[in-house]
Amino acid sequence: MVKLWAGIDAGKAHHHCVVIDADGTRLLSQKIPNDEPALLELIANVLKLAGGDEVLWATDLNHGGPALLIALLVAHGQNILYIPGRIVHHASRLYRGEGKTDAKDAAVIADQARMRRDLQPLRAGDETSTGLRILTARRADKSADRVRAINRLQAQLLEYFPALERAFDYSRSKAALFLLTRYRTPDGIRRTGQARLHAWLKKHGARSSAAVAQAAVDAAKSQHTTVPAQHLGEQIVAALAREIMTLDKELAELDALISEKVTEHRHARTLLSMPGFGPVLAAEFLGATGGDLTVFQSADRFAGVVGLAPAPRDSGRISGNHHRPRRYDRRLLRVFYLSGLSALKSCSASRRYYDRKRAEGKTHVQAMLSLARRRLNVLWAMLRDGTTYTPAPAASPPVAA
Repeated sequence: MVKLWAGIDAGKAHHHCVVIDADGTRLLSQKIPNDEPALLELIANVLKLAGGDEVLWATDLNHGGPALLIALLVAHGQNILYIPGRIVHHASRLYRGEGKTDAKDAAVIADQARMRRDLQPLRAGDETSTGLRILTARRADKSADRVRAINRLQAQLLEYFPALERAFDYSRSKAALFLLTRYRTPDGIRRTGQARLHAWLKKHGARSSAAVAQAAVDAAKSQHTTVPAQHLGEQIVAALAREIMTLDKELAELDALISEKVTEHRHARTLLSMPGFGPVLAAEFLGATGGDLTVFQSADRFAGVVGLAPAPRDSGRISGNHHRPRRYDRRLLRVFYLSGLSALKSCSASRRYYDRKRAEGKTHVQAMLSLARRRLNVLWAMLRDGTTYTPAPAASPPVAA
């Protein structure tokens, strides 16, 4: 039986811990530096208060600042719950006092852990899954930087050379980006000419160099007006083009590292056999789950965490009104949604299921979410049994009488 509940309001430099008993009486409230000796002393003090009985710990963050504390609690065999900050924020309104302090938040966390039975146990991920979480987070940051840089580049081009901005998809064409590092104004491109542009691009290994040169020259011929401050705009465009090319190189290196690292996990063979799961999505899945699905207890509970188990919103005579739950892991939902989109191209079973849902009148998003839930059930069974994906045989056409 749990005797004490310890709530941790996690921070960067300090945490605040509040310990309560079964009656909600506060037994300890302490601010602790985020250093190993202080955290070990806290754990020892709380266990001493428990007198040998079980302590249930709860925190509002599952990585980042409290990572050291979580690792120490796991090493001491302690049970930990994860209470998302959103729950703490809304629950705080039900407690006395208008102010917001670390001590109050820690007390709310402890009291919610005492009363609620729907909170998710927290486990420190294994070495490989933790590394994959770090790598995929870094990749997400670099991808976001790339999107922002492309948007800035297009906006800057639009100010002084709109025809060139329309000529290429800069998120896909490396040759167009390379072109902008040297030729990016209407008069400069016209002076160079298509033949020299083609030769220069080809010399540097640009793909589709002839088509890129032709499109650039056509754009330059459509504009003979020099916009004010063009010389400043083109410098920014050149810098952004080089930045995007550098980000592309860094993303390629991260993808190679993720592809190598993901194969080290015990579930890699199972995940990569699932249609739609490549190394990056498999890495995101492992990083988000910690590499251990037993913590979710069942496929239905896992689906609730992912956001694929609809929550009822029935009232009065209205029934069957289901919506996506408000609290779910958006990273995992993204993994299942994107892998389902990819599977539509490579997996006939996924395509048939999606087409059937569309024929039933579901929208594209609704059909994709239904497919994602079905794929979650399949993946759960595969990971549970340690098996790889085996395509189901196509249904035989009915024999005419």
